[in-house]
Amino acid sequence: MKRPRHVSPEERALWDLVARRAKPLSPAPRPIVVLAAKPQSNRPAMPDPVPVFRVGQNAGLDRPHNILAPLADRLTAAPVNMDARSFGRMKRGKLVPEGRIDLHGMTLGQAQPALVAFILSAHAAGKRLVLVITGKGRVRDADSPIPTRNGVLRHQVPQWLAMSPIGQAVLQVAPAHLRHGGHGAYYVYLRRR
Repeated sequence: MKRPRHVSPEERALWDLVARRAKPLSPAPRPIVVLAAKPQSNRPAMPDPVPVFRVGQNAGLDRPHNILAPLADRLTAAPVNMDARSFGRMKRGKLVPEGRIDLHGMTLGQAQPALVAFILSAHAAGKRLVLVITGKGRVRDADSPIPTRNGVLRHQVPQWLAMSPIGQAVLQVAPAHLRHGGHGAYYVYLRRR
């Protein structure tokens, strides 16, 4: 271990001269205010209680976790590509679907090929309105710090219907009327062959 070096009187005088000429980079620090101590009691001081902490409590639940509008709003705002009168009847549940597929309970890997095969065969058969049942999805833990969507299939199916190879066969996608499944199903209006 090195022994500390002793400063000579000349070095100390030089340091004092430099220190007197130096200007501070920031304003002088504020004076420290000492508060008067509380009178002591005979009881031992109780520690402040620790507040209860939950993961994600400061996440700001009032602001949305994603930048996309809810799926129902996006489908409602989508332009109407089919006859307006038929669209209105379809939305009110007055048109009867000519075919249906129930994807409820399937995984994404099982559901996509089944949906593609169903839409292509319905289009080839000349059907115009089919019903795709996805289910509403399981209710997940609401206290989770990571936001999760309910109904993976319900959110994925409209994207699949817009993509190739079935996108060119689909004219309109809309949430189903309550009598045909409500938010757990979609009307898919197909183009003419």
